This record gives sequence, structure tokens and C-alpha cells, in this order.
Amino acid sequence: MVIYYVNRSSRSEGQHEVHTSSCPDLPEGEETEILGSYSSVQEALKEALYGYERVVKCKWCCEDLA
Repeated sequence: MVIYYVNRSSRSEGQHEVHTSSCPDLPEGEETEILGSYSSVQEALKEALYGYERVVKCKWCCEDLA
């Protein structure tokens, strides 16, 4: 299981990025919200959609995750 976070601030396209806890691009402090531990990035993205309309996986830490 991997711990996932969502960036509270959206990118210029209005999307909120989902990151793993080990991501080098993970924002610090108040900029992130913990989503929890999931066995796949797809589960984390689904959870993030409960609070954010548009979510995407981080290209640095989630691209290779199923």
C-alpha cells in the first residue's frame, strides 16, 4: 500500500495533482491533503474526486503506477 496526497492548489488547467508520499514534487504543509493508503493510483484518484472536480496523477511519481 502506498500513501497518497492531493495538492490543494490546482494547476493552471484547474487540475489537482495526486502524489505519493515519496514524490520529489510533493508540496509541503498546507498545500497538500492526505488521501490515505491505497493499493493503486486509480483508487487514490477516485478518492480525490470526492473533494476535487478535476484530478490527475503526478507525472513524477504516479505515471508508472497502475
